[in-house]
Amino acid sequence: MSRRIHHWTRPSIIVLMLAFIVSSAHAMSGSGADPTPAEQQQKIDALTQQIEQMKQQQAVLISKLKATESKVPAAAPTPAAVLPSPAMTGPLQMSGPTEIDTGFPGFPELASKIPGASALGKLDFNGVLSGLGIAQANAVSGDRTVRADISNAQVIVQKADGLVQFYLQAGAYDIPALGTPLIPAGKALNSLYGPLPVAYVKIAPAGPFSIMAGNLPTLIGAEYTFTFENMNVERGLLWNQENAINRGVQLNYSQGPVTAALSWNNGFYSDSYTWLIGSLAYAINSANTVSAVGGGNLGFSKFSNFATPAAQNNGEIYNLIYTYSASPWIVQPYFQWTYVPHNSQIGVLQSTSTLGGAILASYAITSNFFLAARAEFIGSTGSTASGAANLMGYGPGSKAWSLTLTPTYQYEKFFVRPEVSFVQATSYTAGDVFGGQGRNPSQFRGLIETGFLF
Repeated sequence: MSRRIHHWTRPSIIVLMLAFIVSSAHAMSGSGADPTPAEQQQKIDALTQQIEQMKQQQAVLISKLKATESKVPAAAPTPAAVLPSPAMTGPLQMSGPTEIDTGFPGFPELASKIPGASALGKLDFNGVLSGLGIAQANAVSGDRTVRADISNAQVIVQKADGLVQFYLQAGAYDIPALGTPLIPAGKALNSLYGPLPVAYVKIAPAGPFSIMAGNLPTLIGAEYTFTFENMNVERGLLWNQENAINRGVQLNYSQGPVTAALSWNNGFYSDSYTWLIGSLAYAINSANTVSAVGGGNLGFSKFSNFATPAAQNNGEIYNLIYTYSASPWIVQPYFQWTYVPHNSQIGVLQSTSTLGGAILASYAITSNFFLAARAEFIGSTGSTASGAANLMGYGPGSKAWSLTLTPTYQYEKFFVRPEVSFVQATSYTAGDVFGGQGRNPSQFRGLIETGFLF
């Protein structure tokens, strides 16, 4: 606005002065006689009066401009851009990170006392603090009908620029999944991936290639490990067949619409580094992406614990995933096939496989309120008599389907999302499904998660 006023006042004075001079000269030239001294003085006085009037008008306009500018608030600083890690499907959105300069600008003495700190440059901090409550019908033996727990109490520290980068995700976490007992945070820390579940170093030279090493998020599947990363609070039936965290090395490639990765790792967090997993994604356009993922154990491992099921850890797994993401929709259907070969050393007397499909979707009703849903079906081959593996937990040859509905509300850093889910098993083995005796084939759950993303 100030530019407009100044552009108007200064040219206006000049134009009026030129107009007066021209008109005066024209009048003088048309009179045929030189003006008398009295006439000249009269014209000078009139011109002076006009100049004073225009100066007064300019002062008034400048005063109005200053009054207007004083009412305009200062522009807010540009927030830091949201980083690509941790990966989040939505609808929950993590805010831009808090940046901390390890060089301690303005405190040179402090920086000098911390060797190598300034070499790290700026670090990015994010975090998640959330809890959940769950009520369920037909709780399995050892589980409870009503439970409450921490779902996330994690801090994320990363350096996402430069040649040498790193990512650290530390804290407590709960991993609820359909059709299985709730894994509380304490047990997850002790029996799954510890208090530092994701931690890796990344070498990212200029160009399309980069390499990572450490505890890495798996390339398998369409759902991520932690609740805040996904459309639904609970992981699905297909996710129950997938690994979650791999320890190993991963080569990445990204050029134009093509993104690819190849990882050599320990599969289902075993003691054997014999798994090879690859992924290839093609972005058709800004809204549509198709991905193919596959991997398997190229060796053999008898290792087994709570995080490492022996059968799945000696198998193969393949995904075909399509993603549509354009406001107000996120739609993600995918198919999955797993295969465990015959191996009497781990009790698989007949080669066994699973085949499943799922569709996940989220619709933005408003900028703060979303409705997410998931539907899926999965079936396994074989039978108890043939010695097939019980890959799904409901008995060899069992099948199951599920429905999940998750309304989600997020306002700035706060979020809350209730969830209802239903699982129905078929072709099951009595004693392997739900309820205290494992004989009820269905389970209904109500759940609510709330917390902050910062």
